[in-house]
Amino acid sequence: MPELLSVDLGDWVARRAVTHSDTLAVECNGEALTYADLEARVAPAAGRLAALGIAPGEPVGLLHANGNGFAVFAHAITRAGGMLAPHNARLTAGEIAWQLRDAGARYLIADADHLEQARAAAAEAGVTLLPADDQAWHTATPLVGSTSIPFEQPHSVIYTSGTTGRPKGAVLTHGNFYWSAVASAANLGVEAADRWLACLPLYHVGGLSILLRSAIYGTTAVIHERFDEARVVRSVREERVSLLSVVANMLQRMYALDDAPYPSTLRAVLLGGGPAPRPLLEASAARGVPVLQTYGLSETASQVATLSSADALRKLGSAGLPLPGTTVRIEVATAEGVSAEAASGEIGEIVVSGPTVCAGYLGRPEATAEAIRDGWLHTGDLGYLDDEGYLYVADRRDDLIVSGGENVYPAEVESALLAFAGVEECAVVGIPDERWGALVVAVVVPAAGTGGLDVAAIDAHLRARLAAYKVPRRIEVGTDALPRTASGKVQRHLVRARLTEDHHASD
Repeated sequence: MPELLSVDLGDWVARRAVTHSDTLAVECNGEALTYADLEARVAPAAGRLAALGIAPGEPVGLLHANGNGFAVFAHAITRAGGMLAPHNARLTAGEIAWQLRDAGARYLIADADHLEQARAAAAEAGVTLLPADDQAWHTATPLVGSTSIPFEQPHSVIYTSGTTGRPKGAVLTHGNFYWSAVASAANLGVEAADRWLACLPLYHVGGLSILLRSAIYGTTAVIHERFDEARVVRSVREERVSLLSVVANMLQRMYALDDAPYPSTLRAVLLGGGPAPRPLLEASAARGVPVLQTYGLSETASQVATLSSADALRKLGSAGLPLPGTTVRIEVATAEGVSAEAASGEIGEIVVSGPTVCAGYLGRPEATAEAIRDGWLHTGDLGYLDDEGYLYVADRRDDLIVSGGENVYPAEVESALLAFAGVEECAVVGIPDERWGALVVAVVVPAAGTGGLDVAAIDAHLRARLAAYKVPRRIEVGTDALPRTASGKVQRHLVRARLTEDHHASD
């Protein structure tokens, strides 16, 4: 690894408690903590974890709603030398238990709102549950933050939805998040009065990166428990929010409230989840909202490329230019079966290199070796670069469905469907939807001689195994075999095209 990337990093909260002690660090529901206040909470919480014997790099589960408490535990876990393992609160207890076992965690911290879910997960996984409201978090001997943290030290493990039915834990280092913050600062600039609103879940890399960047910069993270368009608009207009990260359907819901302009204090809206439609970009321009479309991955500590608001219409559909320090290229297979760099405009696999690329997948050396080769992350996404180096994403990797800002991988849902007695084969796809971006839809084919399938029973089967947002909004029982390639793979794009056509015909 280059010498520049191997420098030691210090504890971000401890440093800001000295340099920005009176600056607001996090703010949620009327409770505001300065960096001095945050340090006063992080230190004893980290001390308790250290007393429990957390080993360097040991995953510690966190099941906690968006809020200041999440911030305290996120910083405390890593200060104690552990690896933050945030869990999606919308997962079932069984799904969380699987992640805990896969990570090898011994402890799960959970807030009061998720204790029942956490108890079930902890019991199934055989881990110790640590309630977040225990007074021991405040009375333990404080642990001082280190001034020397290696770039390579694991910070978090973020589980990505599984392309083969099970998720993988992407290990992100302190250096990954640090250099992501540096690249974002070079792209957006940093102002002392910046207030970055996090209404995305903090257990996702997009929300977590806001929390960590704010600590690295010494600015304020304004946290909402969940996305509520009226509340977000009020925060932007009345609470001096300067930066906002959302996906397209969130911004559309905000604009549906009124046509009033937005204040100049809003410096940028970072828009993820795929290209923004022209009407949304035009509505943004009419309201004076600078929108920067983004392309990012869990495996790269969030953003890879951004498109400036000035280029939004000129480069319609583009994800923009790579962030400083990140290199993007497109690879295609040659006739000889080896990879080569694609020509301008030629579609191939998007590959990424730079200091934000993760250390690999936890406990999966083969998957790591397959995804990261010679320092290049092979994303599995298809795209191309134009003559000016702007990135265009042609298709999400492995038919990823982005519904309401949540990632749904068809293979995971299909795996659960195939566990239902009588299902011979199935396909799960996303069809366009104005409110959610995409709706999850499934086609199931019954096994011969079963006499049909009960859709209500299938729905109940899925809800017992999957988070609600992964459960198909529509389940269609087919009679014909699903279209397949010569190698036997289901051609989801053909299924998607037919379902989309039927959906529009029924409108």
